[in-house]
Amino acid sequence: MTGFICKRNDLSLILNTCNPAKYKRLQIEPSTIYVVPTPIGNLADITHRSLSVLSDVDLILCEDTRVSRKLLNHYGIDTPSKSYHMYNEHHTVHGLVDKLQQGMSMALISDAGTPAISDPGFLLVRACLQVGLRVITLPGPTAFIPALVQSGFPTDRFVFEGFLPHKKGRKLRLSELAEETKTIVLYESPHRIVKTLTQCAEVMGPDRPASISRELTKAFEETLRGTLKELETHFTVHKPKGEIVLVIQGKY
Repeated sequence: MTGFICKRNDLSLILNTCNPAKYKRLQIEPSTIYVVPTPIGNLADITHRSLSVLSDVDLILCEDTRVSRKLLNHYGIDTPSKSYHMYNEHHTVHGLVDKLQQGMSMALISDAGTPAISDPGFLLVRACLQVGLRVITLPGPTAFIPALVQSGFPTDRFVFEGFLPHKKGRKLRLSELAEETKTIVLYESPHRIVKTLTQCAEVMGPDRPASISRELTKAFEETLRGTLKELETHFTVHKPKGEIVLVIQGKY
C-alpha cells in the first residue's frame, strides 16, 4: 500500500487576496438562482466570480448558516442568508420559487463543495427549471474530482455513486458495482469506511485496487492507495477523520 500525507501550514496564510470589491462586479440577473460551489477546506479555493455573486445577490441559501458565515465573514460578505438543507427543502422549495418569480436573485451554497452533488439543491434546481426560471451553475470545488485524478485509475470513464445506501438496497448496489468496468467513485463517512471496505472486498475481491482520499485541501490531506483488503486493515488500526472519497478500479 502506498500513500502520502500532505501536512499544510498555509491555512493561516490565506489573506484577503480575493476581496470582491477589487475586481469587476458581475451583472446579477433578477429571478435567477445561482448555484455556487464553496471551498471543501482551503478558503483560498473559492473563485472571484463566486465571491462577486455572493456579494450581489439578494439572498444566500445555506445548508448551515453557521458554517457558511465563517466563509462569508472571511471575505466581508454581508448578504442576508437563509437555511436551506435536506430537512426543510421539501417544505421551503415552493416558497423560494415564488420569491424568485417575483424578481429576487438567490445564490445556493452548501457547507462545502458543489450544491446538489450529494448535498441539497436538486429539488430547488428542478423546481426552478420547471417554471422557466433561470439557473446558473458556477464551476468550482468538489471533492471527487481531485480524488479521482490522484487515484491513478482511468479517468476517461467513471461512475460517481455518492453515498451508498445505509441499509435497504446496499447489497444490491454493491453487487451491481462489482461488475462495473468503469472507475467507481464513492463518498463515505469516517465511521462507516471500514464497513464499506469490508463489504466491497467481499463482493469485488480483496485484491481489487482502490484509493482513499480524505481531508482534501486541508492541513492533513491524505491519500492512500492499495487493495481493498489493505485499506480495510489500515483503517481498522488507524481510525480516520474527515470526509472520505473512495475510488475503486473497475473490473477487468
